[in-house]
Amino acid sequence: MKLVTYVLDPTTPREGGRAGVLLNELVLDLATLGQWAAQREISFARLSAGSEAPLPSSLLGLLQWGEPAWKRLRLAVELASQSEPSFLQRQSGLAFVLSQVHLRPPIPDPPTIRDFFAFEAHVRNARARSGLEVPAQWYQIPVFYFSNTSALYGHEEAIPYPRLSQALDYELEIAAVIGRAGQDIAAEQAADYIAGYMIMNDWSARDLQLQEMAVQLGPAKGKDFATSFGPWLVTPDELQPYRRGHGASERFDLPMRARVNGQLLTEANFRDIYYTFPQMIERASQHVRLRPGDILGSGTCGGGCLLELGQERHRWLTVGDVVELEVAGLGLLRNTIVAAPS
Repeated sequence: MKLVTYVLDPTTPREGGRAGVLLNELVLDLATLGQWAAQREISFARLSAGSEAPLPSSLLGLLQWGEPAWKRLRLAVELASQSEPSFLQRQSGLAFVLSQVHLRPPIPDPPTIRDFFAFEAHVRNARARSGLEVPAQWYQIPVFYFSNTSALYGHEEAIPYPRLSQALDYELEIAAVIGRAGQDIAAEQAADYIAGYMIMNDWSARDLQLQEMAVQLGPAKGKDFATSFGPWLVTPDELQPYRRGHGASERFDLPMRARVNGQLLTEANFRDIYYTFPQMIERASQHVRLRPGDILGSGTCGGGCLLELGQERHRWLTVGDVVELEVAGLGLLRNTIVAAPS
């Protein structure tokens, strides 16, 4: 399944998004779908018995409700797929054409965001720009930093340019979303904790990042102004054709591309990641409890940012630039950079 958070009016406050599931070119409202299915199907009503509502109105709620809610969702989607799109659209509040809704980040209110540094090519290329080698410690553990959960953007949402920066960069990544709670999770079992995957753009103000990391802390202000996710959350079953390996070594053969104003700048593949998501989950969950909705970023793929490519390939981003990140199986995430509000 492909799951979204959407609004009908782009001026809706950030907390006003609703959860939906894609059925071809329709977005089915999750909570309305649950009520509709409960009225039509006895077996669905039995699955929903004892619950305050058949399905929640947010994706974070879906993750927190756990497997019973996922079972109800799968049955509800199966029921809806047996109806004509025109019929679904006539049901009040149930179905909307994808092109007519406005997408928000799939998980607009995650408990935490951990962004890793998992592609060897990115580490090597970025450090080489400063005449540095990959530190030996990088090969010993997957490392991450915590990002800002309150500056998140979805597909087609405008990104305000950080006023204090003159070196804005994109970063092409994939994010995994935790689907159930766990602590000290072994990498061999960690894939079972992933609810889905989405494209991630870890926007970076390189000059601010360089300034603060010179004192052995950060990145903070170099990163915390914006992160984009989307366009939707893709459940693991949809990526099975791309799956390579299993357990701790699980990877996906997913071509990754980045364009700025239509110019192709990045071509990479997710299969080349050094540390897998199961290994990242094992590291992240050591001594602490991961919760449904926690987000783990892969870090930038090789060649996946302007810092690596160099100014000879492309200048830093500026107001008006359109950045598109595309990953096979996950879709396309597009954002336009705009001037920050004065």
